Amino acid sequence: MEHIPTPSSTVGPFLHLGLTEKHSITHIAAPNVKGEHIILRCRVFDADGSPVNDAMIELWQADSEGRYRHPDAPRANECDPAFLGFGRTATDEKGCCEFETIKPGAVPAQDGISQAPHISLAIYSRGILLQLYTRIYFAADSANEHDPVLALVPKERRSTLMAHPDSSRSGHWLFDIRLRGENETVFFDV
Repeated sequence: MEHIPTPSSTVGPFLHLGLTEKHSITHIAAPNVKGEHIILRCRVFDADGSPVNDAMIELWQADSEGRYRHPDAPRANECDPAFLGFGRTATDEKGCCEFETIKPGAVPAQDGISQAPHISLAIYSRGILLQLYTRIYFAADSANEHDPVLALVPKERRSTLMAHPDSSRSGHWLFDIRLRGENETVFFDV
């Protein structure tokens, strides 16, 4: 018997049914977790600038001391148990979703240079064969100038990786994800 691989297909509507309706995780850090508490609002747009109302966003991040809550991570046992370090939810009809978390700390890199505070993000949606990976950095953070990953991105494209403070709400940050077109977000091949 010969097995023939079937072609890839796009991600379907099961995301909302199987992964977000009952299993959304939007509270990444409990109120008593050490660090600067923030609300991160992500907005997803297609090539025409229209909101993508059926995307799923997953986040991974370090705590305020730059530690990941993962069994293989150095110092994982030092993380506050009330800090999850992971979130997942679907976008709404306006292409938006929000996470309650903390601003992450700088993450030590292998060569001794710290990575700037950032949040790793994966996007799943219709028309995307494999999830897209990117990072969220915080605009005006002086550590961005020395981040080794951000340095790989052409200067004129780095703005697509920046979350900006919401001037109308204290402690709120906005991050726009443009899947294609003008000002397309930089995605990483991991």
